[in-house]
Amino acid sequence: MTNNSTDPADAERQAWLEEFEAAARRPLAVRLRYAFVRTYKPILDDAPYRSFEHMADYRQWCEIQLPSWLGYGQAKEPRTE
Repeated sequence: MTNNSTDPADAERQAWLEEFEAAARRPLAVRLRYAFVRTYKPILDDAPYRSFEHMADYRQWCEIQLPSWLGYGQAKEPRTE
């Protein structure tokens, strides 16, 4: 598939389409292997499992132990300035 257009949006769309078509030709097992990126999550990944008696215990543990950027803390009210 060749596109002679000089419009950057068309070129970008064409490149995206070519990448998509190449990925679609790969076997499903290969696509699934590359579909997920394993990211280390501090503290969460350091133990095989954790259990809590109550959801409140779990929420408190998350607030105290986990970095806020993981998103496991309580929702904060938006600041109004």
